[in-house]
Amino acid sequence: MADMPKDMLDELKTLEEIFTVDQTKLKQIVDHFIKELEKGLSVKGGNIPMNVTWVLGFPTGHEQGTFLALDMGGTNLRVCEIVLSEQKGEFDITQSKYRIPEELKSGDSAELWEYIADCVQQFIEYYHEGSAIPDLPLGFTFSYPATQDYIDHGVLQRWTKGFDIDGVEGKDVVPMLEQALAKRGLPIKIAALINDTTGTLIASAYTDTEMKIGCIFGTGVNAAYMENAGSIPKIAHYNLPPDMPVAINCEYGAFDNEHIVLPLTQYDHIIDRDSPRPGQQAFEKMTAGLYLGEIFRLVLLDCIDNKKIPFFANQDTSKLRKPYSLDSSFPAFIEEDPFENLSETRDLIERTLGIFANSSELEFCRRLAELIGTRAARLSACGVAAICKKKNISHCHVGADGSVFHKYPHFQARGAKALREILDWPEKEPDRVVINAAEDGSGVGAALIAALTLERAKAGNMAGIRNTEMIKRLC
Repeated sequence: MADMPKDMLDELKTLEEIFTVDQTKLKQIVDHFIKELEKGLSVKGGNIPMNVTWVLGFPTGHEQGTFLALDMGGTNLRVCEIVLSEQKGEFDITQSKYRIPEELKSGDSAELWEYIADCVQQFIEYYHEGSAIPDLPLGFTFSYPATQDYIDHGVLQRWTKGFDIDGVEGKDVVPMLEQALAKRGLPIKIAALINDTTGTLIASAYTDTEMKIGCIFGTGVNAAYMENAGSIPKIAHYNLPPDMPVAINCEYGAFDNEHIVLPLTQYDHIIDRDSPRPGQQAFEKMTAGLYLGEIFRLVLLDCIDNKKIPFFANQDTSKLRKPYSLDSSFPAFIEEDPFENLSETRDLIERTLGIFANSSELEFCRRLAELIGTRAARLSACGVAAICKKKNISHCHVGADGSVFHKYPHFQARGAKALREILDWPEKEPDRVVINAAEDGSGVGAALIAALTLERAKAGNMAGIRNTEMIKRLC
């Protein structure tokens, strides 16, 4: 960067200062994180909902049967048929993916459920053509914050991931989907509603006994882990055995909504202000894939408009001015550019934005992408570290899924380095908490949780099951 103009170098130095999260700050964040996790388990609650999922224990690896799984994510809908094998930890999966139309994310709720039911019908008719429609239990992965008084029930707390549909928040989504399925004559009953993070935890534990935490680093950010029932004051009235494991869906994208400890920049404040839910999901808006490209765009735009730097001088920047026109793949691609002259970055900027970038601007973009990606990875590690410290977990595996974890360059290594700094591991000692790529939590995890629900119902344990008669029939 020796040839970069001084004003551009000065701006980079400022950006490095505001986007760098050092070890001291990481530890401060984790200390506050632990308090917020505990508050969420209390009767009063807090910003982090710490939702009780009524998944009571890990799989043994010997679960069997055929199940449907429906995964409603932020971008796609996936329908799966999963056969859990007699062989321990093995399964077969058949699946189809459908894109959720953008207009359904802010439209009428009935249209959303009709579309989902249509996709399920298409899947079943295609894979069971000419045969009777099977009466299969369904595990429904609903990747949004939901209050669950039962495992086959879920009241949407708030939409996230860009959804903003009237008439769903504060209501149970299970009957809405079941009614749409029934209209099509599909004999499908929802045995369990789960979050993708809980599914990731259970699916990963199916093949790895060292698994203690499931995480999502994708469009959103979240984690799930097993808590002892006796450490969850808000469910004390159920009188569960104190040592009974209960899966908690943290929904910690809402961590620090009060802006007490997170190192927010002016760009984070803009994203929050212009979002469908200002004041919510503070942690998610700094770390999740939905926002990384937008942070990158806002910084570039600020440099052009407010910093008096001749950035993309005398060029049409209209395409850069469209909110969310750059997704997280944009800075990720720039970080992955293998050429010293950043020729692939130059082509990307010209192709996407219609702008020709000179060598200094390319170097600036590269460093900016590194800063945004590094901050996201280091902050993301704070949630994992907080759970480990709260539960006194010294060694474990963490199952991680999501596009940012799998596709964003250096995310895993940067997160691992941050964990070492937070948890003070000796320099030459191997990582004690290892984050690995997860099994298919939203598909296989949903099927496994449906299987676990039927198994405990068959054993007479109906804790956290609402429709007991239907579950008994499925058994």
